[in-house]
Amino acid sequence: KKKIGKGRHRSALKRQRQTKKHTLKNKVARSVLRAAVKLARVNPTAENLKKAESALAKAGRKHLVHPRKAARLTSRIVKASRAKAVA
Repeated sequence: KKKIGKGRHRSALKRQRQTKKHTLKNKVARSVLRAAVKLARVNPTAENLKKAESALAKAGRKHLVHPRKAARLTSRIVKASRAKAVA
């Protein structure tokens, strides 16, 4: 059993460990999201759009980004892809 320093609590230490894990997980998820959105903007194929929309919806649900921001980005990507398809 580890000795806890004065003024430290077990719950605080556990929370610290959890925060590290969550931060790392969120960082990876945000990176994947950004990559999907970027790919959809640069090369708006049906597959890329589907991946970006899916990633944005999931990120919005999990509050990785604000749900309205996810909706706004999805809308802009679709709008841009339609403009490229027409042109």
